Amino acid sequence: MQGAGGQPHGASFAGDIPVEEAWAVLRDEPDATLIDVRTDAEWSYVGVPDLTGLGKHPLLVSWQRFPDMAINAEFIEMLHRAGLSLDAANLFICRSGARSRAAALAMTAEGFSRCYNVAEGFEGDKDASQHRGTTGGWKAAGLPWIQS
Repeated sequence: MQGAGGQPHGASFAGDIPVEEAWAVLRDEPDATLIDVRTDAEWSYVGVPDLTGLGKHPLLVSWQRFPDMAINAEFIEMLHRAGLSLDAANLFICRSGARSRAAALAMTAEGFSRCYNVAEGFEGDKDASQHRGTTGGWKAAGLPWIQS
């Protein structure tokens, strides 16, 4: 059963981690996976984390579908088909940490034991000028990313 924002009722997960810690986990744990749950429009126009320096690629699976932002009913099945380990670190990232938190909760409810939310997300919170990408998040931390 899901609550507000598609989050399962009563679920808990491994926790929120800052982007720098997420990078360290991805670097230090060979089976760790970064799952980017934003939309295809965000991946195309805003960019994606670049893990090639770690010999990895992010797994791109939308938690919500663009443009109506309905919860992706195939999300859990898509992650199962991707072959994620139930015991490996699975790090979920979105724009600012809300959708990725919901995804981490959902996958924890599915039996994945180490689901983390990358708390500030890819772009972080808005700055004083109401822009993202300068205050908190993957991009502002100077972590590698690419844009198509």
